Amino acid sequence: MDTKLTLNVDSELVQKAKLYAKDKGRSLSDLVEMYFKALTHRKAISDKELTPKVKSLLGSFKVPPEFNYKKELSDQLTNKYL
Repeated sequence: MDTKLTLNVDSELVQKAKLYAKDKGRSLSDLVEMYFKALTHRKAISDKELTPKVKSLLGSFKVPPEFNYKKELSDQLTNKYL
């Protein structure tokens, strides 16, 4: 069952997303739905137990205190998809 969803998004970003969707032959709603599915699937995977080898790698890299995760993620996603 489909449900209507209202979002507040920067107008310039919406225009870029519409162009991207058109270029890919998909609707903007379809892209958003696929993104939500990917997010929830990734969460389900990340909830699984880590292997001992992966656990041993935790903390092996120190990020500078001024590192902005949200900005970096936004920049990387923009470069990848737009």
